[in-house]
Amino acid sequence: MRFSPSFLDEIRARLPVSEVARQRVRLKKEGREWRGLSPFNAEKTPSFFVNDQKGFFHDFSSGKHGDAFKFVMETEGVSFPEAVERLAAMAGIPLPTPSPDQDAREKKRASLVEVLEIATQFFEARLTDKAGAHARAYLAGRQVTPALQKEFRLGYSPADRYAVRDHLAGRGVDREAMIETGLLVHGEDIAVPYDRFRERIIFPIQDRSGRVIAFGGRALEKDVQAKYLNSPETPLFHKGQCLYNHHRARKAAHESSRVVVVEGYMDVIAMAGAGIAECVAPLGTALTPEQCELLWRMAEEPILCFDGDKAGRKAAYRAIDTALPLMSVGRSLRFALLPEGVDPDDLARSSGPAGVADLLDGSLPLMDILWMRETEGRIFDTPERRAAAEQRLSTSVQTIRDASLRRHYEQEVWARLRRLFDTRTSGRPFARRNPMAGARFGRKPGPAPLGAPVEISPTLLRSPLLAGRIGMPMREALILLVLINHPALIGAHAEDLAHLDLTSPEARRVCDFLIRHGEDIVDAGNLAGALDSAGFAALRNTLENFTALTSLWSVQQKASDADAEATLKQALALHRRFGALHTELQEAEAALAREASEHNLARLRDIQAQLSALEGTEAVIEGFGEASGRHRRDL
Repeated sequence: MRFSPSFLDEIRARLPVSEVARQRVRLKKEGREWRGLSPFNAEKTPSFFVNDQKGFFHDFSSGKHGDAFKFVMETEGVSFPEAVERLAAMAGIPLPTPSPDQDAREKKRASLVEVLEIATQFFEARLTDKAGAHARAYLAGRQVTPALQKEFRLGYSPADRYAVRDHLAGRGVDREAMIETGLLVHGEDIAVPYDRFRERIIFPIQDRSGRVIAFGGRALEKDVQAKYLNSPETPLFHKGQCLYNHHRARKAAHESSRVVVVEGYMDVIAMAGAGIAECVAPLGTALTPEQCELLWRMAEEPILCFDGDKAGRKAAYRAIDTALPLMSVGRSLRFALLPEGVDPDDLARSSGPAGVADLLDGSLPLMDILWMRETEGRIFDTPERRAAAEQRLSTSVQTIRDASLRRHYEQEVWARLRRLFDTRTSGRPFARRNPMAGARFGRKPGPAPLGAPVEISPTLLRSPLLAGRIGMPMREALILLVLINHPALIGAHAEDLAHLDLTSPEARRVCDFLIRHGEDIVDAGNLAGALDSAGFAALRNTLENFTALTSLWSVQQKASDADAEATLKQALALHRRFGALHTELQEAEAALAREASEHNLARLRDIQAQLSALEGTEAVIEGFGEASGRHRRDL
């Protein structure tokens, strides 16, 4: 079966390469890329990388490289049509039915692209000839240089009602094609279709591949009803699914790790003139979920830079409601607030690159803008008004589908409300509610208030982590010390170590060093020297002189590798289980905060009981000692 370019593009748009590769490779985020062990060769050090922004994978161990289709073909040994079928099913896109009608539609689609390209060249030529003098003068006054005009393929549509129609007809384009591309206005009450764009500066709108799919037009006459006019929806153009300047911004966004969103065509061009090439606009619509997805493929935290007037503020607030349900770790928004009456175009022309850079560097996280929306200009001098504020914020936060992110937003909201009410109630502090008060089920505790801080247990207070003695959780220190003293185990457990979720940055750095170099060093003494040379001498000495760890026989260098491996396996299993239970606990706490039911309370207590039991299991490390004839010891 032959698949159309538009169908393949739709699959690529819906399926990041990382999502496809994750079906076979355990991936971990590393900067702007994902990394994992090669699916093509057996290896201990990750050499497989995925870049969603560029849409490809690269495997250094085998030299294989390509997009999602190539990945499926290489890993599953299937043909290209079979790979397309599998990815289409994964993306939830029905396969096109082979038919003469389908082929005809694809040919027509391609012909419509050709029609728009002819129109673009016509508009470009009119801007540079005598008829475009007025348009050129306007652009010069807006500091749009000839180089920018050429880069963005700007044009001019003459005032003549039939200029575009006659030019296209002279190139053999039929009237139906002109209507389908949105170039002509037609209807039952219009005897002769006429040009949609007349006496306007033309901004070609291009898809992610750079093909012209529609136009925007800026009126030059003041008394025109619509200052800006876009092409209507067509077989090629769905404005809620496109971004102006998307194809240019993709590469720049990858290089800068950011993307800036402004409101209009001129704003984008002005930002480009100020050196911000990674800039797009949502084509005059409120930001849509589809546009958010496009933005997140370019950067984790797109910066929304809307006008400083009331309309711009409303656009930012609407964007919050669109983004919240879609957000997760690595998918959020930031906001650069402009002064009242100033738009990005004004800023770029008046303050230049330095002013734009200062604005973007001072962008605010989404939480700050959500807080501003619900509290700015309001008075909280009564319980009813305070309750209303809490309800509004809680309602917004509950739309976040990602449980972990939602829990953190709940905690942040509660902390801010407490501070706000402390300072706005006639100088009297707003008393924090007791999380254990108001229980609904006999003596059982009710749900904690929205985002209430988690209580620290006496056990944790006594732990070495809070005492600052080793600077990392005991379990992570144990894993590292076993590996340092028994480097022969590093290679055998490299994959598990590569994907180990360590909370301590220092532990993560040491673990990465061990994965990269440890498997080539089988002697513990040599490994210790390598660690010291890499700057880890202080940490290694701390670990090796920490009695609570070194009292374990299996951790010591003189223990057998079999004993040490038993301890390592149990510590790794416990670490994974603790992580899973803590995630479940966070979800259970959030569920109980939303709905104080017996079911949610029982679930929370069950998870807490499992964690307590697991802590008891961890208190004694079993399964070692037999190989070396030593007695088992407590942790």
